[in-house]
Amino acid sequence: MELLMKNIHMCHQAKHAVSQMTLDEDLNVPDVKPDVGMIIQSRGHLLLEHTRAESGKLFADGFLETGILYMDDTKERQLCRLDVKLPFEEVIAVDDLEPGESVRLRHETEDLNVSLINSRKLSIRALIRFEVSSEEIYDLSAAAGVRQDDSAGGSAKDSPDFCEKKETLEFLQLEVQKKDILRLKEDISLSAGKPNIREVLWEDIQMRGCRTHLEEGRLLVRGSLFVFVLYQAEDEKESLQWMEQTVPLEGTLACDGCTAGLIQDIGVTLSEADLTVKEDLDGEMRIFHLEGILDLNISLYGTDTAELLADVFSPEKDLELVTADETYETLVVRNESKCRVQGKLKIQGANPRIIQICHCSGSVQIDKTEMVEDGLRTEGVLTVSILYISSDDSMPFAVLEGAIPFAHTAEAQGIRLSAASEKNQYTLTPALEQLSAAMSDGEQIEIRATIGLDLFVTRIGQRRCIQEIREKDIDPERIWALPGITAYLVQEGDTLWEIAKEYFLTPRQIIEANGLSSEQVKKGDCLILMKNGKAFPGAARFRRPDAAADSGRGGQNLSIRQKTDP
Repeated sequence: MELLMKNIHMCHQAKHAVSQMTLDEDLNVPDVKPDVGMIIQSRGHLLLEHTRAESGKLFADGFLETGILYMDDTKERQLCRLDVKLPFEEVIAVDDLEPGESVRLRHETEDLNVSLINSRKLSIRALIRFEVSSEEIYDLSAAAGVRQDDSAGGSAKDSPDFCEKKETLEFLQLEVQKKDILRLKEDISLSAGKPNIREVLWEDIQMRGCRTHLEEGRLLVRGSLFVFVLYQAEDEKESLQWMEQTVPLEGTLACDGCTAGLIQDIGVTLSEADLTVKEDLDGEMRIFHLEGILDLNISLYGTDTAELLADVFSPEKDLELVTADETYETLVVRNESKCRVQGKLKIQGANPRIIQICHCSGSVQIDKTEMVEDGLRTEGVLTVSILYISSDDSMPFAVLEGAIPFAHTAEAQGIRLSAASEKNQYTLTPALEQLSAAMSDGEQIEIRATIGLDLFVTRIGQRRCIQEIREKDIDPERIWALPGITAYLVQEGDTLWEIAKEYFLTPRQIIEANGLSSEQVKKGDCLILMKNGKAFPGAARFRRPDAAADSGRGGQNLSIRQKTDP
């Protein structure tokens, strides 16, 4: 006898850890920059340089790139820009992490606060959130069938009969896993009515509405980049100008093994974006040159089914099944939903009134997720920053910041919360797709936004799989203990398979002996079970002491049986 094995290539999240880091630094204003009178706006972008996995720890280092827009303390109240890189080193505890293991490290700047200590010194305080995960690639190995072995010289018809019971396993199979980057280059020209560029004072580049599409052998990325630039003009007054433009984003990556029918779990982030100024064909500084890098974490899955061996027995052999618990993953749902957010921000305290909105930027922060029946409930905030022209001549520009809470339940049919033997696992990727700000009056701004929530849910289960079968001869006493003919009364929960296995018969023998049309039996059915002499060639040699008494009644004994509850 030979087991026919099937290997299924899978991947599941093996390790996971979340950590926070506080970065607190004092910054001296460079001598070439004027004194700071008031901080207008700030932003931070974390740039990872190195990660290294050790036993139970992940070491990460890099820089927090911080940009600061401030107003000097001169009479002219000019806007100035200050850029600084703050180095950091962080150690994140990850249980069971192995040296050199490949992990995915996600990071998010949850809070950034830049405050004024004095005109030549600033305090920068940032709260960074790290999320570490590692994925284990493994092969699920399970028996899919039995092939009778007649290598000993016998014929196939002399080999023992094996009764196989199979079950269908639906699973998610990893087809492609890789990391890649997509480089972006774009030139943005000023409109005809805008003056030439002297200096860029502030820029904000956000990716919105990014979508990925699978084709044969390649991956398409489409979306848009929302670009805002505040600059000092090259005119007599050195006036302040700004420009907003939406730049289409489109790129193609080669991806071996990619097909349109696969299920995707792809994370896309704009890791770097650099804006410089260059000359146009006339030699004038009228073009913004944008270069960026999209980081892609790509996992592509296929759904498949396999017929696996759930049980096997032989009426002619005693079989010992060697099993092992195997972990498998099935798809629950992949769902893209949208959450509409609406709210109002009002000027507080001594902040000046609003004359005109220049730019509105935002970010999404998830505070809480909870699995509910057939869905995932999400709570979070939309953090909004609005740069505007104020009514105060001593403060021509000001910023209004605020947070608008939201709650949303993404549909996920198939989530089962009551199954103790199964575990639901998900990734939720939020993205700001649309954002607009409109003045209600001089002290209030109405915010409207659309947040995209990309949900990918899988179910992790365990299944006992047959790895080996050991054969030995059946103890004859177990056969002699059975009556020659049994009238069996079917009880609730009985199956023909279990009955046949208990009485050393095959389901086919019981079907033929009782004239059944299928293996379906129901409570109250009476089955005639005849001892299968074929299973034991030469069975007449195994005679019990009372065999003569049995033979006096025709060599058969009749018993009426039914299962009794314990």
